[in-house]
Amino acid sequence: MTCGSGRFNRRRDVLVGLVASLVAVCGGPAFPQTPPALVQSMKQAGTAKVAIAATPPYAYLAASGEPQGYLIEVSNEILKSLGVPKLQALMTTWDAMIPGLQAKQYDFLPGGMNVTAARCQVVAFTVPVTAQQDALYVKPGNPKKLEGYASVAQTPGVQVAVLAGSSQENFALKRQISPGQLVRVPDIQAGIAAVTGGRADAFIVGQFSVTEPGKKGVEVVVDKTSAPVGIALAFRKEDAATRDAFDARINAMKADGTLRKLYADKYGFSTWDLLAKTNKASDIAPECN
Repeated sequence: MTCGSGRFNRRRDVLVGLVASLVAVCGGPAFPQTPPALVQSMKQAGTAKVAIAATPPYAYLAASGEPQGYLIEVSNEILKSLGVPKLQALMTTWDAMIPGLQAKQYDFLPGGMNVTAARCQVVAFTVPVTAQQDALYVKPGNPKKLEGYASVAQTPGVQVAVLAGSSQENFALKRQISPGQLVRVPDIQAGIAAVTGGRADAFIVGQFSVTEPGKKGVEVVVDKTSAPVGIALAFRKEDAATRDAFDARINAMKADGTLRKLYADKYGFSTWDLLAKTNKASDIAPECN
């Protein structure tokens, strides 16, 4: 043994301990030693079974049958980091998603579900992975001069399409839009068709929910008075530990720039600054715990 090696070893041990403490305090990776039950189940199955609706650019099935879109890419990044090799997506409607999740037909819901106080009572949401406002998709030139929920409520003859079971449907009713003004549709494509076909004067949905609106015969009017809404991945309450593991990975993707590259650079969503400030579901829906 060389002179002073004992002191060196003691100093090294102290330094290693300090580094470990700093990692714990400063929020370094803190995945549990034993993966949560749902993660183990998905790993054993070799796939995660999820439900989506046809909502490009967020989530949709390509002609090949493969799920694609921003939320699919985010989910795959997380799943691979947890040792789950792939994702299997099944198509459904908005109002069937949570009942199907509760019945254990799906492992989780990545398909574009807005965080709302009512939904927080029955599912466990991750950190939001989008942040946006609601918008009206109208005919070119906006012939009815609609600006948002308030202008629809003040014009009784106006008809607006909403996704059945969506947060926009509920919010429209809360904003005094009468039930008779609502045209309920099953998906994005039907909402746009309702406007271009004359069944509705506007289609209300998130501001990024319709890709290339001009090519589809509509223009977008963002309701600047609407509260920001966020999309997050949803789990059964009993699978909150898996939700926590997803949160850890989402926050890591924010920190290392991976999420911004997908959100802003690849998909062109213009609200990164708003999303960057949302660290938990309650930042978008204050009633959520």
